[in-house]
Amino acid sequence: MSVFKHPKSPYWQIEFQLDGHTVRGSSKTKNKKEAELIERQWREQAKKDAADKKRTGNSPLTLTLAAGRYFTEVAEDQPSARDTYRALERLIKSIGGDTRMDAISDGTVSDYIASRKKDTRYGKKTFADKRPMTTVSGATINREVQVLKRLFMRARRSWKIVLPDEPNWRELKQKETKERVREVMPHEEERFELAARPDYWPWLEFTRLTGLRLSETLLRWDEVNFFTGTISTIGKGGKIVTAEISKDVKALLLPLIGNHPTYVFTYVAKRTVKPRGEQQGRVRGERYPLTEAGCSTEWQRMMKRAGITNLRFHDLRHDFATKLLRETGNLKLVSLALNHSDVSVTARYAHVTTGEIKDAMERVAKSRKKSRKDQQEAA
Repeated sequence: MSVFKHPKSPYWQIEFQLDGHTVRGSSKTKNKKEAELIERQWREQAKKDAADKKRTGNSPLTLTLAAGRYFTEVAEDQPSARDTYRALERLIKSIGGDTRMDAISDGTVSDYIASRKKDTRYGKKTFADKRPMTTVSGATINREVQVLKRLFMRARRSWKIVLPDEPNWRELKQKETKERVREVMPHEEERFELAARPDYWPWLEFTRLTGLRLSETLLRWDEVNFFTGTISTIGKGGKIVTAEISKDVKALLLPLIGNHPTYVFTYVAKRTVKPRGEQQGRVRGERYPLTEAGCSTEWQRMMKRAGITNLRFHDLRHDFATKLLRETGNLKLVSLALNHSDVSVTARYAHVTTGEIKDAMERVAKSRKKSRKDQQEAA
């Protein structure tokens, strides 16, 4: 029989053969008539899949297959590969790797979003100071769902696979909190220097001087051109980003020459670690290139040592943009420094404080008074 009971499961099981292939699984129902209906639906789908495979040569695309193919073809060489990989892992774990792409609909994604809203950040219950950990933000969920959207786009455009029930991405987008204002305060400047490890300090200071993203700060020497005074590296979305080598940046980089033949920023190993599997070993006292994971970990430790709260690493980019705008008053210049393609994006980083608005209003009023006075004197 194609529908039967198994002693270890309360649900009716389904098993049948079609063109030499066995299809089996749980109906997820305790009602036999419902199980028989599901079995007929499975048979119809299996026939359709067999016909499609004869026509195109492709088997049904599951989430795991789509994720692996997308990561290999698109994401693997991008600076955001680590984040993309994590997002794909979460999607597969929650939705199910064997789930067919043509079975993923609005309901599937809505269930994923509902589940993620209950998760806490970093999977932790509390912050270092014992405060309850906040839940995952709407922005984080949107970035993860965006990865799934890219799988659908790749399937449609490059793999020529029809997915008729593609989710309505616009309707599923979560509300994001407004960009917060967070600068490094003067009293925090000294804490930074005291709390930072000496071998990590040049990298941290370079980040503050250039406003580059974390992945963009892990430079190779062949990306640094002292002759032209510029740094060119791969940034977000695989785009080339540039940074000017100012006098301060040059003074920071020159003493690092000779520490490593390939990478600019390095750390000193505190202990010897033997190689294990694919993991490379380390020798105490030797220098090794900084990694994104290592920098993230050291940042958390440094914030704890410094006693600084509510400051993310990415806030250093906000801090750079805000201070640069305050100094120059030129939003276009700040946009170029941040390598933004649209000035409207820069406006989210370069915050203007209430006090600055007040000062600007007073300057405008003063200018108007001077203009009227000049007109009266001319008359």
